[in-house]
Amino acid sequence: MAYEETLRSVSLDSDSSIAVYTGVPGLPGSASPNSGKQFRFVKVTGAHKVGLATDPADAAVGVSQNKPQVLGEATTVATHGISMVQAGAALAAGLPVTTDSDGRAVGLGTGDATYGITVGSSGAADELIPVLLRLN
Repeated sequence: MAYEETLRSVSLDSDSSIAVYTGVPGLPGSASPNSGKQFRFVKVTGAHKVGLATDPADAAVGVSQNKPQVLGEATTVATHGISMVQAGAALAAGLPVTTDSDGRAVGLGTGDATYGITVGSSGAADELIPVLLRLN
């Protein structure tokens, strides 16, 4: 069942941690897998610029919704609503989540910032999971 709802979002420039050339699936020179850094938690890294949130203490501003291919290309960032997020581990529904070192959703540790609450579950790392965003 799809959980994505109407998302509120902003567009900001990508920094080098999120701008990853993935190319077109199946064409020579394309990365495999072709996922790039889509559906990862992001933070502000400069003026009008976002990059991966890589520490649970980071002030995440949302979840990347597209795959910027080059530095400075626009990243659509979901700030409110239910967004798909790439899981960093198996997660059950109803858990508060934060980020791992690659912007993926993981369960909270002591003192970690809560970025959202899972409304679905994932069986393993790298699966997409719906998260109700609760960013500060």
